Parts: sequence; C-alpha cells; structure tokens
Amino acid sequence: MIAPDGKILDVNPAACDGLGYAKEDLVGKPVSILYAPESHARIDELLKKWRETGKLRNEEMVVATKQGERRTVLLNMGSVFDSHGNLAHSTSIQVDISDRKRAMAALHESEQRFSLVSNTAPVMIWMSGADKLCTYFNRPWLEFTGRSLQEELGDGWAEGVHAEDLGRCLDIYTRSCDRREPFRMAYRLRRHDGEYRWILDQGVPRFDVEGSFAGYIGSCIDVTEQKLAEEALSGISQRLLEAQEEERSRIARELHDDIGQRLAMLALDLDDLKSSVPPSATKLKRELGAVRKKVENIGSDLRALSHGLHSLTLDHLGLEAAGRGFCKELANRQGVHIEYHCQDMPEDLPQEVSVCLFRILQEALQNAAKHSGAQRFEVWIRGRASEVELVVHDSGVGFEVEEESKRHGLGLTSIKERLKLVGGQLSIDSKPQAGTTIQARVRLGPRARLEGSVR
Repeated sequence: MIAPDGKILDVNPAACDGLGYAKEDLVGKPVSILYAPESHARIDELLKKWRETGKLRNEEMVVATKQGERRTVLLNMGSVFDSHGNLAHSTSIQVDISDRKRAMAALHESEQRFSLVSNTAPVMIWMSGADKLCTYFNRPWLEFTGRSLQEELGDGWAEGVHAEDLGRCLDIYTRSCDRREPFRMAYRLRRHDGEYRWILDQGVPRFDVEGSFAGYIGSCIDVTEQKLAEEALSGISQRLLEAQEEERSRIARELHDDIGQRLAMLALDLDDLKSSVPPSATKLKRELGAVRKKVENIGSDLRALSHGLHSLTLDHLGLEAAGRGFCKELANRQGVHIEYHCQDMPEDLPQEVSVCLFRILQEALQNAAKHSGAQRFEVWIRGRASEVELVVHDSGVGFEVEEESKRHGLGLTSIKERLKLVGGQLSIDSKPQAGTTIQARVRLGPRARLEGSVR
C-alpha cells in the first residue's frame, strides 16, 4: 500500500521475497526505493496520474532488488477512499515480466537473424502453417516471381505454377502435409519475365516446442539448366542406343544371311564329298562326318549369336514370342530350366518398350545363368492397364545389392539407362544365399492400353 504522499504503508511477503528486502526496510520509505534510478523520473509522473485518476493500468517499470538486479514489472494501482471521500491510500500490484521480456527479445532477435539469412541466401525459401497455407516467402522468391508478398501468401503462389504441373504439385504437397513427411518435387514456376523455369522444391515439416505440427519450411532452386543438360544427355543416350540397335541388326543380318548361308553350303559340300567317298574308306567317312558336325555346331552358335544381337522374332511377332524363343534357346544352350510366363500383353506395345524389356531379359537371364549357380529360373512378363512388368527370378547364391551397385557394372548401367529412356523403374531384391529377383516396370502411354481396359 502507498500513501498519497508516495510513502510505503505496507508490503506483502511475496514483494519482500521478490525484492530481497525485509518489511521493516520498506515501510515508511519513499516508493522510489523499489525502483531503479532510471525509473525515478517517471515515478512522480505516475503518482500524479494516480492522484488525478485514482488508478494506473499496466505501466511498465524497472525495479531494483536489494542486490541491485534489474527486473521489469507491470504496475497496476487502485485507490481506497476514506468516509469523507478523500484519497486514503493505494493498493499496488506488480507483475514480474522480466523472463517474458527476455524471451520476446530473444525471439525478435532470432526472427531478425532468420530474416537476414533468408533474404540473403541464394535460394528461394517459403513457410506454411498447419493449415497448409503459406505464411512467408523470402526476398529471392518474390524477386523471382515479381509478385508481392500479399499476392503469394495463402495459396496465391500456386497461380505461378505451370498448369501441367499444378495438380501433381498440389497432390504431393497435400499428401506430405497429411503424413507429416518431407517431400521433394520439381515443377515449372513462372518467372517475373513470363518464362517458366524448372524449380526443385524441398520441404520439411516443422514442430513447435510441444511437438505439435506447425507447418512446413521449404527451399527452392532453379534447376532449368540442369534439366536441359539431362534432356540433352538423354537424347544422346537414346541416339546411341538406337545406333547400337541398328549396328546389332546389321551384324546379325551379315551373320545370318552371309556367313550362315556359307556355312550351310559348306555342310552340303561335305555331304556331297562324303557320298562320293568309296565305301571302303570308312575312316575318311567318319572324319568327314565329324567335320560336318563341327560345321553344324558353328552354324548353331552363329544363329544364336545372330538372334542375340537382333531378334527378328521381336520385330515380327513381338515381345511375348521373342522372350519365349530366347528362354528356350538359352535353356538348351546352358542346360538349365526356365519357366516362362507371359500374360495380358498390350497389342500395340511401343517398339522402344519391347526392345528395352527384351534387352533387360537377355542381360538378366544371362547374368543369372552365369553367376547365380541356380539351375531353375522364372520369367514373368505381365501387361496391365497402365504398365508392363518384367520379373526375372532365381534361387541362387544372390548378392549384396548396394555393393553390386557401387561397382557400376556395364550390364546394370545399361539396364538402368534403357529404363530411364522409356520412363521405367528398376527394382533388385537380392541377398547372399537367398536368390535374386529383378523387376523392371515401364508405364505406358494412352496408345499402349490393354484391350478393354479403363484408365
């Protein structure tokens, strides 16, 4: 309690504990004893205001404890009047807000640091709330789009996303938010000059101190030049593979039509020579027969090599027949058993997809026959409404997939490159002594739907 002249009439134990004074140290003393020297000038002003209005509300002051510590308080004062209506004394309540002030100052400083870092970083940064609506974009983002912060806030940023990418972009963002998962996506965003640029956007969920989901923070970089370089390399790879297939076809024709025919004529000549040998020359006939057998074996190997280089069956009868023929030929040559299954194949499977899957089948089966140690293999080729799947399985020795990937073998590299060019995906499931399953999947465009299927 404070008298009208500003003397302290009484203090409660909590005030004494907080300030470090005994009650007798304060009673009868000017109220200024409670406050830091820098607040003394304001005390007279506040006392005058109290006498005129009878109250003070949430006046911020700095008190000083007996030990000299500065604490910030909110001062509230009310008035008590005597029976004659004269001001008798005040009731004063002071709430210590020092910790809150420090926390707010630290938060403000943190926000300033974040703003400084965010606006000078060479990336575009955004933030959203738990409601999925964006609450912040840094200066590089606004400079890139040429729009104001108010235009971008909420879902306004989506106006700059290319129409062909918007649905996929929003779907990834929404699903990731619902699952509280990080995401990474690329989409085209309109630049301030009207040009659409490819943006790589990576977002991670934010959580408050209580662990509750608070939204996302994301960063974006312009990857247009990288995309163009990848497309150029992809085009080169496509042309190289096409040239490789053309060269395979040419060599296969040469082997089949020229050298193969010459070997066939040689076999006929040997037959003629054998028939002209007198019956008494038994040894010579036997030797001629052995030579003819060797010629037949060379011819057989030559046909297998020709078919391996380029399958005429694939050109004329399609993937199902070519795959069956290759599996039968490899099984006979290697002395192994291959179960071949093919079902629901699209009638108009694109040639580039057929060639891709056939080459993967060749590579996978030949590697399995050579390295797995297995004698039985399974091959599945399945068509669906939106994709074609190839599966090659063996129960052999297996291998560590990560270790094999680090070796960058030409076979695996070729498979991955072929699938990349047709938009396919590769999956390898293998462990030592647990066999290997290779799965290649290629999504199909509208032309390659299954008959009667609905997308």
